[in-house]
Amino acid sequence: MIGVIADDLTGAAEIGAVGVRHGLRAEVVVNGNPNRNADLVCIDTDSRGSSPAEAARRAAAAARLLRKSGARWIYKKVDSVLRGPVVAELEGVMKTVRLRRALLVPANPSLGRVIREGRYFVSGTPIHKTEFARDPEHPRHFSDVLALLGSSKFFPIRVCRAGDFSPDPGIIVGEAGSTSDLRRWADKRTAEILTAGGAEFFAALLAAALGDGMRSRQKRRSVALANRRPSPRVLFICGTASGSSRKFVTSARARRVPVVSLPRELARGDRFTAASVDAIARQVIAAVCSHSRVIVNIGLPMVRDRRIARRLAIHLVRVAGSVLRRGAIHHVYVEGGATAAELVRRMGWERLTVVREVAPGVATLAVEGNPDFLLTIKPGSYVWPAL
Repeated sequence: MIGVIADDLTGAAEIGAVGVRHGLRAEVVVNGNPNRNADLVCIDTDSRGSSPAEAARRAAAAARLLRKSGARWIYKKVDSVLRGPVVAELEGVMKTVRLRRALLVPANPSLGRVIREGRYFVSGTPIHKTEFARDPEHPRHFSDVLALLGSSKFFPIRVCRAGDFSPDPGIIVGEAGSTSDLRRWADKRTAEILTAGGAEFFAALLAAALGDGMRSRQKRRSVALANRRPSPRVLFICGTASGSSRKFVTSARARRVPVVSLPRELARGDRFTAASVDAIARQVIAAVCSHSRVIVNIGLPMVRDRRIARRLAIHLVRVAGSVLRRGAIHHVYVEGGATAAELVRRMGWERLTVVREVAPGVATLAVEGNPDFLLTIKPGSYVWPAL
């Protein structure tokens, strides 16, 4: 078994989808014990918004659980643009598995997210000059990678290129601007190094580890997935205000897809009563019965108050949960890690089987005990594929 520790649900699902791409049986664990029959187990610690001490504790607990369940290799998934208490979680895992070295490669070159000369760039622009600078929870105010990470109490941190790598104790951040750079970093992996980073580095590590048997496993898996048919009633939950989300909703409206938004008074912090939730849920159900595809989104002007902004995402999930409990939906697509995690926990879903990778970063999962329902999730900063 390969074990993965992710700080949010979309990250866990993204890694699980990479495993499915390589022919592995993958599952995402939100609560409870892993399935020992899985090839790849991804634990969501839901710790990106936690304090460093709490994030380290959760990451360490996940590492102990994976070791107890028989994981022979642990990968620490981090946000590709280094949001959250990344260093604290690495420290927690390193101390738990008794390793003094970590190799962190967060870059996702296929998405234009690269590290060069110690700085983070998105599509050629320093990250602090992109929309990541306006992230409500984790704004990226610097492009310097060491400034984004912060310091460690226990390990030195340095940035280097693959050609300059030396396995000294500490946390090494690997520069990467291409998939070939990721492959070179993957070749550096040993049992004495904790590997960590984004989905594309994990894919490079899997390709190096699985070798010649990968293609046959991929073929068998793709044949099994080809038999699944799309679901007729679909609900999209858009819980972010990213540029890609706004474009998606605008394009859907142009195609006459119904869009249901939250009441405007919630932006002021007003109460969202059970009666109001029920009324909007009934509106969504009526729309999905006549159109088969509906979007629910926050749909309000930018809210500066973080507490109100967090409550809006919870309100959105309250509506979605009310709709799902009435059995009107066969497939739900969720945008945004915090929104997806809130929905999964509100619905009481503890284990999810990864069904397929729709696109890089976009994964479809089956809920344990509910074979007729599918859940597709993606990070808020990614774009929904045309499919």
